[in-house]
This record gives sequence, C-alpha cells and structure tokens, in this order.
Amino acid sequence: MTWRMPAETDPHERLWMAWPSGGYTLGDTDQDAQEARSAWAAVAHAALRYEPVTMVVRPEDRGIAKAYLDGRVGIVEAQLDDAWMRDIGPSFVTDDDGRLGAVCWVFNGWGQQSWASWGHDARIGRAVSDAAGARRVPSRLVNEGGGFQTDGLGTVLLTETVQLDPGRNPGASKADVEAELERTIGARHAVWLPRGLTRDTKEFGTRGHVDLVAAIPSADTLLVHVQYNPEHPDFEVSGELLEVLRASRTAAGKPWTIIEVPAPQQLHDGEDWVDWSYINHVALNGGLVACSFNDAHDEKALRILADAYRGRHVVAVDARTLFARGGGIHCITQQQPRSGSGPLGRN
Repeated sequence: MTWRMPAETDPHERLWMAWPSGGYTLGDTDQDAQEARSAWAAVAHAALRYEPVTMVVRPEDRGIAKAYLDGRVGIVEAQLDDAWMRDIGPSFVTDDDGRLGAVCWVFNGWGQQSWASWGHDARIGRAVSDAAGARRVPSRLVNEGGGFQTDGLGTVLLTETVQLDPGRNPGASKADVEAELERTIGARHAVWLPRGLTRDTKEFGTRGHVDLVAAIPSADTLLVHVQYNPEHPDFEVSGELLEVLRASRTAAGKPWTIIEVPAPQQLHDGEDWVDWSYINHVALNGGLVACSFNDAHDEKALRILADAYRGRHVVAVDARTLFARGGGIHCITQQQPRSGSGPLGRN
C-alpha cells in the first residue's frame, strides 16, 4: 500500500486540536490558565468558520473546555501532557483509493527535553487515529508534525537539528530518515535546512522546527520567514536559510518561487529574542488562520499571506499568548484530509 500526505492546502475533513490542561502551557496562576484557554479557543473558533474542529480533552477537563468552546466543537476524551497537536498527534495520509491513514510517529518530548513530559502524549497519535477512523501507520522515527513541511507532490522540508537530533534518532542518517518518510508520507525528495530560528534552538525550543521558517502555499512556491533587522540573531539565520532554499529544487526538479515574509518588528519580549513568525499559520477550506502580534508588520505580512493563498479569507488571531508558551497556530492544529472516514468526536 502506498501512502501520501496531501498538501495542507488540499480539502480537509476537519481540524484537530488538544486542550491545554497543565504544566507550563496552562501556567501558574488562574490568569495564566484563562489566557491559555482563551487563546486555544480563539483559534478553534476562527477555524470553525471554515471546517469542523475536534478537540482532544482530558476527561476531567471536559466541563472547563465546554465553558470556553462553541458547542459545535467536537470533543474526544484522552489523557494529555500538553496541547501541541501538530507534534503529538498523527500525520494524516491517504492511499491511492482515498482511504485515510494516520502516521503515528514516536514522540519523546522534542528530543527528551528535561522540562517535558510525554507519557500520555506519546499515545495521542493512536487515540486520534482511532477516533478519526484511520488506519494506523506505525513508525519508529521520532518526529513531530512541526518538524517537516510537504507539498503533497513528493517534496519534504526538514531540519538537520530535528530529525538527526541525537536525542530523537541517535545514529540515524539522512538516508534513513528519507527512506522512512517515503514509506510513510510518500516524500521522495528531501530539502534539508541546517537549523531553525535562534530562540527555537534554546532550552525551551524544539531545536529547529521548520514550521516557523517555511510554508508551502502552492506547488513550487515557498513562504519564508526573513528577519531584516541585523540586531536580531535571526538576521544571519534567515540569510543562511534563504541561500539553501534558493539553491534547492522540488521533487519535479523545479526551482522555488520564494516569497519573503518579514518577521515582526518587535525583536525581544523581555526574556529573549522573539521567534514570532507569520509562517506558523494553518490553511483551511476557504480560509487561513494566521498569527498576529499587535505589531507594526502585521498588516504587511497578512497581505502577503492573502496574496499567496488566493481564494482563502485570512483571519488573524493574536498569537502572543501561544508563542509565550512555545509555539503558534500551526503548532496547535493538525489537519485531517478529506476522505471517506470521519472522527467519532461528539459534543
């Protein structure tokens, strides 16, 4: 059986999310918890305008979640450590007959990070697969959905510091990773980036997820995060990444049309250099939910996204609360492509 992960811009059955329920994501105070829950709910409600949304919720948090969520949001109960569905959930694929599969990667807390717990999250791929009625596609590769981007046509973007991370896949070669991605998501051509954004490589980061630096809005086209201010360390990082991407090709051997997306004007959040990125958006059926930051560059960046995703209405959600916890809108969502199967989530 041949599996292929469709492009994120292909039609969706629904969008999956996970409800924040503890740890640093929920925060230490009641105000922190309210901010986190409100931010996750805002993304769910923005997405709900365009397609169904199903939220994975701990059984003991069902009442709290329902107090924040529109009644149309489906709920599937499962134990959780965290709420980054892109990383803990499965990557949905389809076969030649349109049947739905779900690649269940090994999840180990972004490379066994000292601050992470993942006993429950390591089983979310299976729980979501079953609820979606998908055939499970097991993988021994430690991987997260935010760690790669695919065009659905055979090309995959990866980061050397993620899939080749000794804390994830010790001893693995590029050839090993590429073979597994061909088997599971149908990627036959890999573009390897050397690293991710500066803050994302530090203690509380993912060590370089690609969904902060590049997105694929259409065939042969890349949206690329660019830091234009030389005061920020990502000025050099984005220059290096642009050089790699300009020299790369698609699986069909075509050069990319590269669209530069400016980083927000704000450089620092009081703790460190920000890794805020407009690239971390999610495409939906007729829509796009994008990050905003109450920043001088918001309007320009959102116009660029609207032009790149012609025919989709762009809805901006303030993502500062999300990024303060380690990610963005793409990080907390996972699309399920349209097929003959649907989830069993109930309100």
